[in-house]
Amino acid sequence: MRKSRRSDRCEGIKRVSRSMITHYTDHAANERTFLAWVRTAIAVMGFGFLIERFDIFLASMAAGQSHPVTIHGQRFANEAGLAFILLGVLMIAVAAIRFFRIAREIDREEAVPSSGSLFDLALAALLLLLGLSLFLYLSRTVLLSPS
Repeated sequence: MRKSRRSDRCEGIKRVSRSMITHYTDHAANERTFLAWVRTAIAVMGFGFLIERFDIFLASMAAGQSHPVTIHGQRFANEAGLAFILLGVLMIAVAAIRFFRIAREIDREEAVPSSGSLFDLALAALLLLLGLSLFLYLSRTVLLSPS
């Protein structure tokens, strides 16, 4: 007995579905989230490097000036830059831990309670504090510098 075309198509779909990754969309979303964390961490580290090395830019600009330029608070800028670089490294480590933990939880059959977003909030608060301290530093520098 000959099979109908429709049953041939349905068998083809079943074969394809067996070779698919279980919970593929969840795993893809987990990977996209991980990559977003990594992109953000790279940006934070780049910003930290820029802050830490900004004195080189200021020294090269001062070389062309007729009057000497003093750089106030260079130690704070170096420490803030290193803090941003360290924060970026910490973000990548946390993102990797979360990626593997969530990948394991996706593959489980039973429901897993959410771990919450404590790390997310802690990193956001730390980033907020670093940004606020840079703002205060720059506003103090601008207000105290002779015009």
